[in-house]
Amino acid sequence: MDVSFERTGERRYATVVRLPGRNPRRMDPAPGYDDHIPHDLVHYLVEAEMGLASGVFGRAAAGGGDFAETGETPGDPRRRAREQRRLKKREAFLRRSDHGDMARSEHLAGLCDLAWRRRAGARTPAWADRRPIPPEDRPAVDRVLARLDELAPLWHDLPVGGSLTFTWPRTAPNSLSPRAATGPAS
Repeated sequence: MDVSFERTGERRYATVVRLPGRNPRRMDPAPGYDDHIPHDLVHYLVEAEMGLASGVFGRAAAGGGDFAETGETPGDPRRRAREQRRLKKREAFLRRSDHGDMARSEHLAGLCDLAWRRRAGARTPAWADRRPIPPEDRPAVDRVLARLDELAPLWHDLPVGGSLTFTWPRTAPNSLSPRAATGPAS
C-alpha cells in the first residue's frame, strides 16, 4: 500500500491511500494541517516505526478503517448489499484484532507531536507545558522524533501540489514530488 501526504492548499493537505487493484482512497481535507508536520503524517510514522498493525494505516492496508471502500458498488441492489455486508464483516474483524494499537497510536502521536514541537521551538498550546513525556513512553517517542526530524523539513519545503509518498510500513519516503504536474512538457 502506498500512502501520500499531499499539500493541497496554503493551509490544507490530503492523505491518499493506494491499495493494489483498488481505487485510491482520499481524505481531503485531512485533519490537523501544520506547516511543519501534519497530524496524519505523525500517525503514519508512529504506526510504522512502532509496528502498530491495527492502527489507522494498518487497517487501511487490510482494506478497512477510515480508508475503506465506501461500498459504492455499481450494479444491481443485491450485489451492492452483498458488498456492504462484506465490508461490515471486514471492519468488525479489524476492530476485534486491534489489540490496543489504535489507542496506542493516538497516545503516541499526541506525545510525539508535542515533544517534536518543544524540541523544534514550534508553538505549543499552553496546557502542553505541563504535560511531561511519561518515562515508559520515552523510548518510543525518541524513535519517532528521529523520523520527524528527518521528514519535517521535507514537508515544510513542499509547495502546494507537492507530496510525500511512503510504502507501508516504511518510514522513509519512496518519492517526493516537489510540485504538482503542470501538464505536458513543451
